Parts: sequence; C-alpha cells; structure tokens
Amino acid sequence: MLLMYLLDTNTVIDFCNGKLPPNAKNLLSACEPSISVITHIELFASSKIDEKERLQLEQFVQISIVYDHINATIIKHAITIRQLYKTPLPDAIIAATALTYNLKLVSRNKADFKNIEGLQLIDPYEM
Repeated sequence: MLLMYLLDTNTVIDFCNGKLPPNAKNLLSACEPSISVITHIELFASSKIDEKERLQLEQFVQISIVYDHINATIIKHAITIRQLYKTPLPDAIIAATALTYNLKLVSRNKADFKNIEGLQLIDPYEM
C-alpha cells in the first residue's frame, strides 16, 4: 500500500527541480503523489516557467491524484481555517483538502499551516 500525502506547491517544485534532501526524495518516491486543485493552478500560474520545467510539472501532475473538486466538507474546513488562523485562502483550501481526505501535508511553508488543529504537517527539509 502506498503512503498518501498531499504535496504543497513548493514541495512539487523543489522535487521537480531536484532540490529536496534525500529523505524527502525517498518519501515522495514511496508515496502516491497527490495535490489539491490550488497546487495544480499555482504550478502553472507563473509566466516565467521555461519549457523544460513546464514539461516536468505536466508529467508530475499526470501521475498525481488531483483533488480538483472543492466539496462541501473542504469548504467548511477552509472557512473555519480562515476564521481561526487567518490563513491565506489558497493555503486554507490546501489544508482543508488534507483534512478532508485525512492526508499528511508536505510543505516547507510552516508559517501559514502552523497550529491548524488536526493538520499533520511535514516539512521535507526537516526529515
């Protein structure tokens, strides 16, 4: 059985660019990658992506589970997260997706996700 993690945008980019430390690379190699619809959008939102990086990201998305439906449970979690923690909306939706599907979130962006009750956060640079 593959381990299930929700990967934040910075984790996907660092993985595709070969910047993750060995323990994080091993973790991602042993899991079935999954991303939220927000991460999918953020990966391609920059106008500065070169063709090689765009192709790497497209390949990564193709092998990933993409949680591309923001259902009522995600909405409820995201509202609560915004109200309680003042988390930016994209990060609140990412966290809400992880909570809804009981996934551990892998992100180096600890500031926006810290203290969210029930969220299991893994910093790939602290493994």
